[in-house]
Amino acid sequence: MTDTDSVPTLRSLPGSCRALPAGATRTGSVPDDHVIEASLTVRPRDESRLAAELAAQADPDARRALMASARTALYRDDLRHITDYATAHGLTVLETSAPRRLVRVSGSPTAIEAAFGTTLGLYKDGAVAFRGHVGDVSLPESLHGVVESVLGLDSRAIAHTRIVRPRKAQPAGLEPNKLGPLYNFPTGVDGTGVAIALIELGGGFSGSDTKSAFKAMGLKTPRVVAVSVDGARNTTGSDADGEVALDIQVAGGLAPGAEIAVYFAPNTDAGFSDAISQAVHDSTIKPSVISISWGGPESSWTSTATTAMNNALQDAATLGISVYVASGDSLATDGVDDGKAHVDFPASSPWAIGCGGTHIAESGSRISAEMVWNDSASGGGGTGGGISDLFPVPSFQAGITLPPSVNGGRKGRGVPDVAGDAAPSSGYLVVVGGQKEVVGGTSAVAPLWAGLTALINQKAKVPVGFLPEFLYPQIVAGKKLTIEITSGDNTPSGSTIGYQAGPVWNACTGLGRPDGAALFAALTARTAPGKPAV
Repeated sequence: MTDTDSVPTLRSLPGSCRALPAGATRTGSVPDDHVIEASLTVRPRDESRLAAELAAQADPDARRALMASARTALYRDDLRHITDYATAHGLTVLETSAPRRLVRVSGSPTAIEAAFGTTLGLYKDGAVAFRGHVGDVSLPESLHGVVESVLGLDSRAIAHTRIVRPRKAQPAGLEPNKLGPLYNFPTGVDGTGVAIALIELGGGFSGSDTKSAFKAMGLKTPRVVAVSVDGARNTTGSDADGEVALDIQVAGGLAPGAEIAVYFAPNTDAGFSDAISQAVHDSTIKPSVISISWGGPESSWTSTATTAMNNALQDAATLGISVYVASGDSLATDGVDDGKAHVDFPASSPWAIGCGGTHIAESGSRISAEMVWNDSASGGGGTGGGISDLFPVPSFQAGITLPPSVNGGRKGRGVPDVAGDAAPSSGYLVVVGGQKEVVGGTSAVAPLWAGLTALINQKAKVPVGFLPEFLYPQIVAGKKLTIEITSGDNTPSGSTIGYQAGPVWNACTGLGRPDGAALFAALTARTAPGKPAV
């Protein structure tokens, strides 16, 4: 046998190439001294037996331990197969995790190209320089049944913050803890004993900002810890600091007794997916709720990346972890200028709880009016929402009437599920870089719901978990757990692309904003965990 005969034939892994921007130009090869990291997720095997055992286990810690033990045995050979292949191609194995079904590797451009059958290059799209590749990743036939995705070869930012600053003069703003009474959040609880995870793909926070913000709210400063994912760190000095501050101060302002863990990851498809799976399977911090204020249009994701993300989010639902995701701030088009409607991912995932935005008007200590957030008439943004182009109608939405997609009438997953105050004009007063400023965006809604969930989990016999599986049937049955938003739309000014508000569920604000006390009463009365369903 010759050396050529011993080299396995590589076959394309469909959906593994992120298309280059139309105006991108190749500027050269990736220098040999660059070290490239990649994350490989293992294709799921039959876990029906594990699912049955998890369903019978109410204790969250026991669920996580059971999944870790079962997967260690189930995926041992798959992990070894991948690591053997990586080392044979001169790659360094950085990490393996059976619970997360993950192998992380690194290597030189030459070694990465040989292992994954692709050609890397340096590109420029306007002022943005990045590493990318043309064509799908390829693997030997023996790995096609084992590897689900190879992420991280493209270094472009995969997501954007969902924070919006006022376009004109700063409004007075609301300190985050003031939203609790306005939304009838339960009293006598503060989230003690609960951990909230925040996923951040950039920026950082300072202890002095956190301390100043909570002093202004008249609250004790919560415990906030930074967790590194794939080498990323808590690094201040960028515009994303505002996102991190908003997430911490909203979640903590509403649940000041909770521990807040901020998972910092690179802004790549690998980093985003790895951050979620690390938080979900963190057996030390053990978060029971995750808030995500980052995302991008469904059309900007590869199918392998959405699959990896969905599987991480499904793990969260299976383990009883609630994941709230901002639905975007660019109305029904999601900022894509192609004459079509788009929704944000991962808010559109059938395993995520999508969070839309409203504008509130106060009268004393109550909300006098609340409508869909849409500032497009004055050149601003507005809540994302619509019908997914990727995912079918999940079973939890089967009992409600979803509008047909404005993209030709398609039936699909409706986004968002719930809503809350997001308009900058009724925005949140936060401390960033030592200064107070008012910000809005659906970025605020995800940590708002996360804070409420922490309050509920403090007293609940079982954690809230995958809220849609519980909430939709309750609303269909006539239970008043949310307040419908029936006024407004998310159509950009001068456009016809968008959706109207309306009763029960709509593609702007979902089932509406929270009635905190009603949700607390209903969810703390449960004696057994729900079974996630899509």
